[in-house]
Amino acid sequence: MNIIIFIINSLIVMVPILISVAYLTLLERKILGYSQLRKGPNVVGLYGILQPLADGVKLFSKEIVLPSHINLMIYMVSPVLTLIMGLVPWFIFPWGGVKEGILIAHPYSLLLMLAILSVGIFGVLLSGWSSNSKYAFLGSIRAVAQMISYEVSLSLILMAIIVVTGSLNLTYIYQVQSVINFLIISLWPIAFIYLISMLAETNRAPFDLSEGESELVSGYNVEYSSMAFALFFLAEYSHIIFSSFIFVILFMGEYNFKILSNQSNIISITSPIIISIKGAIISFIFLWVRTSFPRIRYDQLMSLLWKNYLPLSISLLWLLNSIVISFNIGISTAII
Repeated sequence: MNIIIFIINSLIVMVPILISVAYLTLLERKILGYSQLRKGPNVVGLYGILQPLADGVKLFSKEIVLPSHINLMIYMVSPVLTLIMGLVPWFIFPWGGVKEGILIAHPYSLLLMLAILSVGIFGVLLSGWSSNSKYAFLGSIRAVAQMISYEVSLSLILMAIIVVTGSLNLTYIYQVQSVINFLIISLWPIAFIYLISMLAETNRAPFDLSEGESELVSGYNVEYSSMAFALFFLAEYSHIIFSSFIFVILFMGEYNFKILSNQSNIISITSPIIISIKGAIISFIFLWVRTSFPRIRYDQLMSLLWKNYLPLSISLLWLLNSIVISFNIGISTAII
């Protein structure tokens, strides 16, 4: 019975996420089209709404081409591992106002989330290495160096959140913002750094150096085709949506939103609607940035982190820690 409940909960998590990923690709192509004064997909279905289904059928029905020089077992496991690591973080996400995650309830869910996201690097690295292609290998090395580097700034930002809220629990972090106001208001420099670091962590433009068409053909996935090729992009867009919703949890407050009606009755809008609206806004920013900024050079990408964001993150963390300590000392003195 427990296994059946686990499977049902897993489907409740994964099916909506995969559908959202499919239609996020349609939204991205529509935004790119209108920003470039064209319509984007508009043939398959009404306004192109069936285009993701057509793309899925095409990719999953094509023949899988296996190059002769690959390491077969690792080559086939890598895209599956990448997709799994893109879906597992959703199991700890405190969705819909529940006390803990849907499948994994953990008091240190923030730390667990960071650990799971770190493991996702191996799928990209193994895919480039097992392809035995210099273009794929260079793309995977770029992606790994980029993701590991920007995890440094992400970790420091998360430490700042922990200092302010005093908890490693995602549920408590968003609930406490109903008392101390949204952290995006009081910690806007940290929120801005976190947003830019998310773009780099998910290999999105203008930081998509691991998929540089001009010098790497297609990057770490150049030797993949058909279903295996699609799994990488399912994982990437799943990371985009998850990063957007985590940003909402960390900086944009509690789920519940209450308003007063004419009869002075409180009307509470359900939690999933609020989190979905906020998450959609952040996901739109991911797509908007892609239409607006050109790809930067790799040395500029690394310089931005190690020479700018790292010192700034450390300084902000030290400043917040000093303020919190002073505040606690002031309260203790007043009580005595």
